[in-house]
Amino acid sequence: MNEAVQERPAAAEPAPRPLYPGAAPPQPPKPLPQLLAYMFAAAVIGLTQGLGMSFISVTIQQIAGPLKATTAEASWLMAAYLAPNACLTLMLFKMRQQFGIRRFAEVSIVLFVLINLAHLWVDSFQTALIVRFFAGIAAAPMSSISILYMLEGLSRERKMNIGLSSAMTVMLISTPLAGVIAPYLFNHGGFKSLYIFEIGMAMLSLALIFRLPLVSGERVKVISRYDLISFGFLAFGMGAITVVLSLGRIYWWTEVSWTGALLIAGVASLTVMAIIELNRDDPLLDIRWLTSAEIIHFTGALMIFRLILAEQSTGVRSFFIMLGLSNEQFVGLYGIILIATLAAGMTCAMVLKPGRVAYMHGAALVLLIIGSLLDSQATVLTRPRDMFLSQTLIAFASGLFMPPAMMIGFIAALKRGPNYILSFIIVFLTTQRLGAILGSALFGSFVTWREQVHSAALVQSLPADSPLVSERIGQLAGAYAPTITDSVIRSAEGAALLAQQVTRQAYVLAYNDAFRFTSLLALLALVILILDVLFEKWESARLRAKAEGLPA
Repeated sequence: MNEAVQERPAAAEPAPRPLYPGAAPPQPPKPLPQLLAYMFAAAVIGLTQGLGMSFISVTIQQIAGPLKATTAEASWLMAAYLAPNACLTLMLFKMRQQFGIRRFAEVSIVLFVLINLAHLWVDSFQTALIVRFFAGIAAAPMSSISILYMLEGLSRERKMNIGLSSAMTVMLISTPLAGVIAPYLFNHGGFKSLYIFEIGMAMLSLALIFRLPLVSGERVKVISRYDLISFGFLAFGMGAITVVLSLGRIYWWTEVSWTGALLIAGVASLTVMAIIELNRDDPLLDIRWLTSAEIIHFTGALMIFRLILAEQSTGVRSFFIMLGLSNEQFVGLYGIILIATLAAGMTCAMVLKPGRVAYMHGAALVLLIIGSLLDSQATVLTRPRDMFLSQTLIAFASGLFMPPAMMIGFIAALKRGPNYILSFIIVFLTTQRLGAILGSALFGSFVTWREQVHSAALVQSLPADSPLVSERIGQLAGAYAPTITDSVIRSAEGAALLAQQVTRQAYVLAYNDAFRFTSLLALLALVILILDVLFEKWESARLRAKAEGLPA
């Protein structure tokens, strides 16, 4: 007798798990129109955050006047913005785990809009300082929200190339874009027009976030009392170090005592935080992993690259300002940098794969070496158009380096487990923000030191009794002949003009030294990269031979 065979129902496949606790579960790729809408939202949100910071950095001299502040005092606006912004990513990551990504994004953008609206009432340096501090707090979530929107609609395999490349490109283009549009805004409404533009971008971001909500995962209670204690020490330590790095070069490191005291307090605060975290079962940060050889290697590579990029972000601009150029004359240069960065981002999106990271980093370092060497030939007659080629190479190198670096670190964190993603994000964003500030501080300090060396050498080569010096002073003094009849005063004015020319020439030589040093640093990084790749290949061959029982 044939028995009917009853088919057993197939076991239901387990639902895909989120990448880390509190993250949204994996979603199918979105249709192309919706995907493009989310990527547009990511670009707008990222630029809203980036432009808010970059507007101040590229117009610091122009903003100081209307606020009745010196340039040194106006620099506090950057420090006030960056001090809270540099450390808040840590708690924000846990906040979005605990309260949900969607609510986190909506509340964050509402606060961001309200803080930006407060800029309309800024009428003094003191009020601007307070508002910029809270703007730094409100802007902290925007970069991570931008990355989430950029990754939202992509398939998992596309998140690592198209997603990360696009997100990093948006972050990198903020400064050149600010350099292109800030002069026009400032000339048609002063510094208030910059704030109005920021408010408009913030309102557009608000509309996009509410119209295109992020998919939320399940909420996980991850914030504890000890997290808040550790974060308090971290916030003070990071804020103190950020202020010192932002302002130490301007007030000069050894000329004022408060920089040293603040630096000691910041380091002590971070030490206390590390001691607390090392003795916790569920630490806010895994200090042991962060101090492992793998992460130190990764962090060192990022920091060195940020120091090298100070040549473009700080060096070239300050070089032309020293020569007396205005923001309007930088527009073409910033436009070239913007186009090169976008081209690098598209290149990364097409070719980025884990096995190609070392080659992409090597190509980026070669471009940096060439670009820096070209810049080191500058003279007092150099103008922005003379650096179009070199800055194109450096901008392309920057866009070529960052996405692979983030991808390789992200993969390393995933291999250790989802809980390590938080620590990796902190390492990456901290090295980018603090690395940029440190690079600017070191570059500017190096230029100041070399200027003093070159000034002393030039003065020694121009003795006062030299006929050539007397002739040059006479030529310069001749410009005052129609207005100054006293020959002694006229000669003194000519000597003052000669001193100014000597100082300007010393600065040009100092910047050339800095550009050459940048190229040497990039060359050193390239050599280390090559040795690292060769060692990895040798180690891989040795292990393979050992597994096959062959002699190594």
